[in-house]
Amino acid sequence: MTPSTAERPQMPVEDFEELERLAPKTVKLEFINGKLEVKPLPDPVHGEIILWLIERCMQQRPDLGLYTDRGLKIEGYRKGRARPDGTLAPRRHFLARGQGEWADPDGVLMTLEVTSSDSDADRRDRREKRDGYAEAGIPVYLLVDRDHSTLVVYSEPKDGTYLNRRAHPYGTVVELPDPVGITLETAELEGFTN
Repeated sequence: MTPSTAERPQMPVEDFEELERLAPKTVKLEFINGKLEVKPLPDPVHGEIILWLIERCMQQRPDLGLYTDRGLKIEGYRKGRARPDGTLAPRRHFLARGQGEWADPDGVLMTLEVTSSDSDADRRDRREKRDGYAEAGIPVYLLVDRDHSTLVVYSEPKDGTYLNRRAHPYGTVVELPDPVGITLETAELEGFTN
């Protein structure tokens, strides 16, 4: 039986960090589950959904920032490195910690992913990254699933998994649990098409 990529990563994490640093700005690289991942550049709808979420977060929680493409160490999950579409943390959180390109997830309240139209979205966003964020102890993971027109809220991480999963169709009111404490009225998302 051949060992999985997670048991035998494709490369040391230090090599990945150097490769990512030298990569052209036209691609985004991540190191998930011991495997090099190429994340597609976002399309215009993807960007509008992120902007919509930033606005809601700023309106309701001006003490927090929704940081886009912030590199996170998800060490407990196979020495991973991920760039969530959004990372919700107290404002100036990453400045105060002086962590460079890849930050420790301690103090992060929520990660956010918006699915893309590529074939790896199911594995990457719906499983591997979800599990990595749970393993890192990030309290809330919000997945905007464009394929199913839903917002899926994962919360209560324990032993590498989220104990709570709730899917909400576009057009409903979504309560993001504590410590996030934000309410999303999602009717506007119904107008965002792929």
